[in-house]
Amino acid sequence: MKQIVECIPNFSEGKDKIIIQKIADSAKEFDVKLLDTEWNESHNRSLMTIVGSPEEVFKASFAMIKTATQLIDMTKHKGEHPRIGATDVVPFVPVSGVSIEECVQLSKKLGQKVATELNIPVYLYEESAQREDRKNLADVRRGEYEGLKEEIKTNPDKKPDYGPKEFHPTAGAVVIGARKYLIAFNVNLDTKDIEIGKKIAGIVREKDGGLPGVKALGFDVDGYAQVSMNLVDYHKTNIDKAFEEVKKGAEKLGVKVKNSEIYGMIPLEALTMAVGNTIKADGFKMDQVLEKKLYE
Repeated sequence: MKQIVECIPNFSEGKDKIIIQKIADSAKEFDVKLLDTEWNESHNRSLMTIVGSPEEVFKASFAMIKTATQLIDMTKHKGEHPRIGATDVVPFVPVSGVSIEECVQLSKKLGQKVATELNIPVYLYEESAQREDRKNLADVRRGEYEGLKEEIKTNPDKKPDYGPKEFHPTAGAVVIGARKYLIAFNVNLDTKDIEIGKKIAGIVREKDGGLPGVKALGFDVDGYAQVSMNLVDYHKTNIDKAFEEVKKGAEKLGVKVKNSEIYGMIPLEALTMAVGNTIKADGFKMDQVLEKKLYE
């Protein structure tokens, strides 16, 4: 079986398309496929999805981090989304012929190279975490760039897994790890009251008693409230269920949903599951639809 790894590096740049393109172009020098590039100006953030063999993805991801380090100055960065560095987070995801443990080793290898060659502090998260309190990305990023920049120097609990105990002058720090598939799913509300978005995020996120496998925050995006979610296990909570819960919460607070969006790539299985659930709710069965399609 061919070995395929997915990597989805997130960068703290969502406004300057020239910088975004240069980061993306740096991956094209290697034998990987750049499947997707997305950015958001309000979040001031972009993400790119590359796939290929473990070694080629490793080389391409390092090249992208190096380019971002050269072009993004975190001392001038402002945006809605939490972040700690020019390259904020780099997850590796096993796709085919690769185990999660092999992705963990890949993440550690990249972390060591980034720390040594670029002099950037590296924190390991999710399956790569060396400490329980670093599994959750939000815990690692707590305090964000401004707070962690000072705390890393004095707090032993903020000592990075690799690299110096101080931020890179312009690139900050980076979080690297291995994880399963994640769906970034945003629901935009027809209200300018950002507090409503934050309330709904609190309703749907797992840690506050909401939906299993859901992380959520409320943001201001283009002057309107957005519920931004990470669905970390779509078998527990898929996009259809997440959307319905946000819609219910919005209706209870007297607002409507404008639209929703998937940020980045999504597993085909998650999409077919969502369609199947919707059709079943209307009295149809997914296998009937598939059977009909086969005979058309």
